[in-house]
Amino acid sequence: MRAALPTVPTLHSEWIKIRSLRGTLGGLVAVLAATAGIQALTAAAIGRAEDGSMGADPLFAAYYGISFGQIAALVFGAGAVSCEFHNGALRTSLAAVPHRTRFYLSKIMTVGALVLLTGQVTGLATFVAGQAFMGENALELGDPGTYRAVVGSGLYLTLMALFAAGLTAVLRSGTLVLSLLIPFVLLVSFVVGEAAGGAAQYLPDRAGQLVMHSRTDGDLGPWTGLGVMALWAAAAVVCGWVAVRRRDA
Repeated sequence: MRAALPTVPTLHSEWIKIRSLRGTLGGLVAVLAATAGIQALTAAAIGRAEDGSMGADPLFAAYYGISFGQIAALVFGAGAVSCEFHNGALRTSLAAVPHRTRFYLSKIMTVGALVLLTGQVTGLATFVAGQAFMGENALELGDPGTYRAVVGSGLYLTLMALFAAGLTAVLRSGTLVLSLLIPFVLLVSFVVGEAAGGAAQYLPDRAGQLVMHSRTDGDLGPWTGLGVMALWAAAAVVCGWVAVRRRDA
């Protein structure tokens, strides 16, 4: 197993691939821009209207922008992997790194590390930018649950990107993965949630977002909810690994 672990050269090569693809790198930049930017604009527009104007849970309301930032995270995760399935790129990558497990783990680790770094900056920037426009309704860092939400939001974005990356390795199409996941997190999850009752809390986006709530009503708490999201992401990554190992390039 040690022989399959990523090395510095393979990690560096994956970083070069991501950096050279403007659309993919743009998705990473959009994680910060969409999440913090939309949060600030929304708070500036309605944040001072009245207490609870942005939602019943003030802590989760501080991360209203995460609904848009998660789309950018999905785009980045899918794009970073789907580039391997265009114009024979996978054959070239495997010629350079013949060990498929090492190649795949290097890609997943690079995607995860980049989104984790961006996500943590995004989590703090979103909170600070949004609360700056909330006036007397603003939360402050140090209020109950705020540090958890700041860190947890970054972890949530990371898991979303890895979820998309794993599914893209399985389906070999970033377009197909995004056409499934974006409607799911924006619409289907809420529709299914209303019909499925308590079972809906185990859907990946609903479970993961609990880490940004000040209170939860179901069986899952903030960190156990994020743990459920981590299981979804891990399952996708493992299925992607199996697909990369067994399928022809």
